[in-house]
Amino acid sequence: MDAGMNSRIHGLIITPLREIGDGRGSVLHMLRSDDPAFIGFGECYCSETFPGAVKAWKRHTRQTQNLAVPAGRLRLVVYDNRPDSPTHGALEVFELGRPDNYVRITIPPMLWYGFSALGSAPALIVNCANLPHDPQESERLAEDDAAIPYRWQSQVGGEQ
Repeated sequence: MDAGMNSRIHGLIITPLREIGDGRGSVLHMLRSDDPAFIGFGECYCSETFPGAVKAWKRHTRQTQNLAVPAGRLRLVVYDNRPDSPTHGALEVFELGRPDNYVRITIPPMLWYGFSALGSAPALIVNCANLPHDPQESERLAEDDAAIPYRWQSQVGGEQ
């Protein structure tokens, strides 16, 4: 399986995913234990996001996220404020989902991320994290926190 493509943010990996479809529906690959991005299993869950809703900002101190969008369309924004990172200050915006961008985004610890559904239907994001949820190892900021150079209000229903 493809090891993925590098992004502009150090340690962030974008991996194209397989969709095998026929007239009855599709099988959507997400993550396998023999995949180069697999570093362990902690938990797998889905998060539904309603149109216009913003779920931001969050970062994990130890946990790695493996995110894919099998239903709907989602804007995912990732920001690197790690002081020692070679890409400190970099921000990337992804529009994820089928039919044209079914990928997995692997987010290492200490990167801020958030997302919002695009269009008129809810979006479903799947996360296969390497550690079980521990509220003590994650941090949050308000969606409009000035520490992150991205404004969600200007993108809901349109482009930034």
